[in-house]
Amino acid sequence: MAVYTQVSAEAAAELLARYDVGKLVSLKGIAEGVENSNYLLETDRARFILTLYESRVDPADLPYFHNLLAHLNAAGCPVPRFIDDRGGRWLQDVRGKKACLIEFLPGISVSEPTPTQAAAVGKALAKMHMAVVNFGELKPNPLGQSSWKALFDQCDQTAANALQAGFAGEIARECDWLSENWPSNLPQCAVHTDLFPDNVLIRGDQVGGLIDFYFACTDFRAYDLAVTHAAWSFSADGRHYLAEIAAALLGGYSEVIQLTDDEKQAFPVLARGASLRFLLTRLYDWINTPTDAMVTRKDPLAFYHRLKFYRNASSSALFGSA
Repeated sequence: MAVYTQVSAEAAAELLARYDVGKLVSLKGIAEGVENSNYLLETDRARFILTLYESRVDPADLPYFHNLLAHLNAAGCPVPRFIDDRGGRWLQDVRGKKACLIEFLPGISVSEPTPTQAAAVGKALAKMHMAVVNFGELKPNPLGQSSWKALFDQCDQTAANALQAGFAGEIARECDWLSENWPSNLPQCAVHTDLFPDNVLIRGDQVGGLIDFYFACTDFRAYDLAVTHAAWSFSADGRHYLAEIAAALLGGYSEVIQLTDDEKQAFPVLARGASLRFLLTRLYDWINTPTDAMVTRKDPLAFYHRLKFYRNASSSALFGSA
């Protein structure tokens, strides 16, 4: 979440007039994240999230996200609903951007999860994967393995090397290695691909909400788990592997879904790919984020350190206690 497009209280009140959700009480921009413009919007009845979709989200993909969340909500997964206006419309135009009013789910995003919380996240992800078995819509991953070299080519290599000497060359070699070693024919389903701690709402030791599905697509379920593993199993700077958290996350997932032997064998490669994907998008945003955007830039090197870990990790070591 972030704020690139400014929305005034008057514009928000005008939008709310289309809904039966009460009158505007407060409007506050949310600086965390890097993708869309988001506001916490409170009426005299309830709280909502107002999201304006920025350049990385194709408006043509919005019906997929809407339908996926409706499917998951109907299946009992803790995901937010898109709110319809009085005319039954869930998609609006605000400040020249496509926008939605979305259900607010209570809970906190933890920065230092406990093993019990990590296990709950793994279980919630697996239940989501089970719930979409009968979700018929397909959407290719726009940030999948085949896109990484092109994304890197959009990053200024001088700026990359300014972060770390020789960084650009190392990234290029990793793109090539993953292209040659990426697995095929693993089980696929609708996946989140961005289940970081700030996209999980925790209530006590349980998952109260899974949010921000705007990278959802069809891809390997084990890749989705690898993304989540990379996001949760390290210190914020990526330098320290949190083995107990990692084992709890994989253990929670395995209570619901047992990965195949092929998925387990491919997991270190998938995790390398997950690390490179976030390294690249963070690098791109680090270089290209407008100086006046209300957004928290994230350090690309945090995922470089994760990448180095997974280069030396074996499947047996990662799954030994799961």
